[in-house]
Amino acid sequence: MFKKYISFIRGVSVNKLGLTGVVLTTSAFVTFIILELTRVLGFITNAYVGLVNYMLFPALFVIGLIMIPIAWRKRKRETGKSTEQLLQEQFEKRETEGSFLGSRIFRTIAIFTLINILFLSVLSSRMLHFMDEPHFCGTACHTVMNPEWVTYQASPHARVKCVECHVGEGVDALVNAKLNGLWQIISLTFNLYEQPIPTPVYQLRPARETCEKCHWPDKFYGQRIKRIVDYEYDSLSTPRYTTLSLKIDVGEADVRRGIHWHIAEENEIRYASLEDEREEMIWVDVRQPDGSFKRYKNTELVSEHESEFEDFRILDCVDCHNRATHIYEQPEKALNERIRKGLIDRSVPFIKKAALGAILPIYNDTASAREQIANHVRGFYQREYPGIFRQKFAEIDSTIAVLQSIYARNIHPYMNIRWNSYPGHIGHRGTGGCFRCHNPNMIDEEGESIPDDCTMCHSIAAYGGNTPYQYLEPVDTSSQDYIIHQYLKNEFLESAAEAKNNQEQ
Repeated sequence: MFKKYISFIRGVSVNKLGLTGVVLTTSAFVTFIILELTRVLGFITNAYVGLVNYMLFPALFVIGLIMIPIAWRKRKRETGKSTEQLLQEQFEKRETEGSFLGSRIFRTIAIFTLINILFLSVLSSRMLHFMDEPHFCGTACHTVMNPEWVTYQASPHARVKCVECHVGEGVDALVNAKLNGLWQIISLTFNLYEQPIPTPVYQLRPARETCEKCHWPDKFYGQRIKRIVDYEYDSLSTPRYTTLSLKIDVGEADVRRGIHWHIAEENEIRYASLEDEREEMIWVDVRQPDGSFKRYKNTELVSEHESEFEDFRILDCVDCHNRATHIYEQPEKALNERIRKGLIDRSVPFIKKAALGAILPIYNDTASAREQIANHVRGFYQREYPGIFRQKFAEIDSTIAVLQSIYARNIHPYMNIRWNSYPGHIGHRGTGGCFRCHNPNMIDEEGESIPDDCTMCHSIAAYGGNTPYQYLEPVDTSSQDYIIHQYLKNEFLESAAEAKNNQEQ
């Protein structure tokens, strides 16, 4: 077989151009096979090697194939001979005897053509599979995508492929994604991309075609307990508890109303936002039982901007879960979480105060950040509490390592990503999140605002309390907080009983 291949190669190499084509095709084929085997066996995992293997060598393979017939055509013009005459000249008589379609050389050409077609088909399939892998998405454009890759790996969706959300299903989605990817390559090549990458991402498919493949509304019911622990800046880093029973119901046919009420089809919400950034709402329309829409207008914006934004967006999952995967933490929340998990030792006095002071500044680069975070924490204890520094040296060093990892995950100076560059809209700390719509400025024609009662979406068992279930504990009737305490306790218990009854039905 090998001798036959060598004989065929010599035959088709009618001149230097043909020989070059044969060398390109053969070497590209062999090199691709070797590299692909090393990738499959796990010896090479670098995305750049895969990028070269799936783009450079296939291109060389195809170029080589094209050069061969061009060389034959050139040879025919130079010699004035026909294709049949050239075949008889280049190959042995037993290869060309008989009619062309019945000759051995025809069968050989047909076999190699079939091999080429199969190779290119497998190659295309493997290339698409490779380019759908998260490791390719996150590392092929290292500088630009590294922040998203870092946050993706620490996210709840770390086992979900990027393409399942960013591309979706169907041929149209695939074609649009590849065209968008081509523009991204151009942007990267000529440094045309913005820093940081702007949000929202307008090319995302509707949530019903992506998110709801796993999270479908029929399964949103009942309640979920969420406990939030905030640590103070005192010597003990004293914990303060907020415990909520989240009402995650969809709200079908007004039977239940909860956080996901907005995504029931009969409760369609549409809105227009300032500069289409989905942060400052100009107006919000709410579908009524008769199919009409009631409009709530933002009194602070609508008079100036309403006519500019008649195009609207239908509310879906990513309008609230806008950082469902690429989650950038806030500094205090990141510290609270590490303390809660025991990664930062709360027995070190004033540890949260020292930690926050270390990670809040924006340093020039990651290397200097690591050094200055360590200097800040050690310097704080050496100056203020030298005794603690000596006694808790190991715990302080462990904390420094945790703080450096927090900073490296969330701050990326080369992409201008700083604290709060990518705020999340879940919840309502500050003025964003739920308060984009649920605020007193959103008023309908009757002068009523969109409801913003806390207990619409969650029952409150504790709010910054000393214990996790502050409002479920007995309280002195003479206390000034007695009325609110009793109200929240009753609401919590009634809501839990209602949820239990709904599940049993």
